[in-house]
Amino acid sequence: MIVASSPSLPEPVGTRFEPSSRTQARLVQLARALHRAARNPSTLAGSLIVLALVFAAILAPLLATHDPMAQDLAARLTPPGAAHWLGTDQLGRDLYSRLLYGAQPTLMIVVLVVALSAPFGVAIGLLAGYFGGWVEAVLMRVTDIVMAFPRLILALALVAVLQPGLVNAVIAIAITAWPPYARLARAETLSLRHSEFVEAARGLGMPSGQIITGQILPLCLSSAAIRATLDMAGIILTAAGLGFLGLGAQPPMAEWGAMIAAGRDHIFDAWWVAAVPGLAIVLVSLGFNLLGDGLRDVLDPKHHD
Repeated sequence: MIVASSPSLPEPVGTRFEPSSRTQARLVQLARALHRAARNPSTLAGSLIVLALVFAAILAPLLATHDPMAQDLAARLTPPGAAHWLGTDQLGRDLYSRLLYGAQPTLMIVVLVVALSAPFGVAIGLLAGYFGGWVEAVLMRVTDIVMAFPRLILALALVAVLQPGLVNAVIAIAITAWPPYARLARAETLSLRHSEFVEAARGLGMPSGQIITGQILPLCLSSAAIRATLDMAGIILTAAGLGFLGLGAQPPMAEWGAMIAAGRDHIFDAWWVAAVPGLAIVLVSLGFNLLGDGLRDVLDPKHHD
């Protein structure tokens, strides 16, 4: 008697999704990164604070209850209450409205400084790490010289030469902010320039510029983004320091550092004048630090599932 053998069962299909194109692979990586970010408390908390800063800067004309420039000497140094939610300053200006409008120069300084300093520093680090030799020696010695000076002191000297003002403050802070990006990009490039895919690109006759921008630069962007996010808190503090000393945004523009300087003479009888912008600086700096820590955990391969 012949017994028919039972049909073999199909092999179990794996649940892991395999992308079929480069674009699809990038979308999958983005989705996984967003999923990890959503489960990270630091990323969520920092994102909420940064988004609050962005919305305050953009929607300041709609959210403000008073004209931030309008003076009312009869209501000077009014404590927080129903008429003025966060009180008034020494000229009777509403602190809540000035706090909202003060987010605009703060956000503008952060964005412009990062946009100027990060690409420049990354480019310096890529060139130094890839070519080595005298190119690396010259570029990194310049980087070390700039890093030898405390950022705020160097920014003060530069603003004193360029004359006080918001634009000059941005330029001065950007000049002092690029060296960390250069050192980070150099370290990344040194670990990648002898990799197999880079050697293969050289063997195919690919130009050095194309190797740097197409092969090495994309692998340095995640670390540069983390560094930029963490650096934003320092940029805010430096900008506030310049504003406190009268070298940043000029009156009557609302700027948090200048608002603290205006309230230092009334710290005991009208504490809210200096405390309100001071707490705003602390909270926003904390938000950028939390966001940077969260991004580091999300983008670090050692923390990936």
